[in-house]
Amino acid sequence: MLVRQLVYLAALARERHFARAAAACNITQPALSTAIKQLEEELGVPLVDRDKRFKGFTPEGQEVLLWARRILSDYDSLRQGIQNAKRSLTGTLRLGVIPSALPLVPLVTDPLYDRHPQVRVTVWSTSSAEIQQGIDHFELEAGITYLESEPLKGVLQRPLYTERYVLLTPEHGPLGTARVATWRQAAELPLCLLTPNMQNRRIIDAIFKSLDCSPRPQLETNSVVNLCAHVRSGRLSSIVPKSLIQVLGMPSGAVALDLTEPDISRQVGLVVPDREPLSPISLALFSMQFPGFNDAR
Repeated sequence: MLVRQLVYLAALARERHFARAAAACNITQPALSTAIKQLEEELGVPLVDRDKRFKGFTPEGQEVLLWARRILSDYDSLRQGIQNAKRSLTGTLRLGVIPSALPLVPLVTDPLYDRHPQVRVTVWSTSSAEIQQGIDHFELEAGITYLESEPLKGVLQRPLYTERYVLLTPEHGPLGTARVATWRQAAELPLCLLTPNMQNRRIIDAIFKSLDCSPRPQLETNSVVNLCAHVRSGRLSSIVPKSLIQVLGMPSGAVALDLTEPDISRQVGLVVPDREPLSPISLALFSMQFPGFNDAR
């Protein structure tokens, strides 16, 4: 079994298409198919459910894929460790981030670049559940996610900042001249919110439910930038983290009102896999200080 065969298998799982997986690996499609068939022959089980097209993985293939990702993660850690011993940490940090924290990602990546300029970072906007899954399946080295509400498993965690909520509403709307707003008042407005698969939305829904309020959002999106854009249009209001306004600024034609009755906050933090040994790139990130979050706390 060669590492490259596992790389091809992981690429096929990611791309769900033989030609795209081959292109991602910079080889021809026949070469990728041959390497995977050789892996199947060596293991003595079919891994891929195929006819003329990729249909998925067999149960054995799913098990092998999990081990392949683990082996590739360890292989990358080995290479990073050797480079780190030379005082030159390299590699790619795959970072999953909940949408509400995306504007704050530079507060994490900038200190990392300052300390390790050869490291590359790939940032994925994703849900808290997908961050947990990505860490479990060796697809992410780290995540920025909620540390409360939904228990995290198999991770090391450290707080970064406290997320507090504001009502973002048109300045010429019914609450445009107010200083604060209650959650009940927010429930009466035409709202745009994150999609229900996002933990931020589940937090907001739970608050409304505790107050026996049943708002019906007119628009749902997985992008906080899209939320701001629709508030800017003057038709809709939204509930967003206060840190979003602090980092991106106030959308034109809108005001941000602190939400009260109740006063709610949630802790957001950095998570990395709780494994031994921890990959050098995950360890380097987790060990760093992030002074920029002092203003976001």
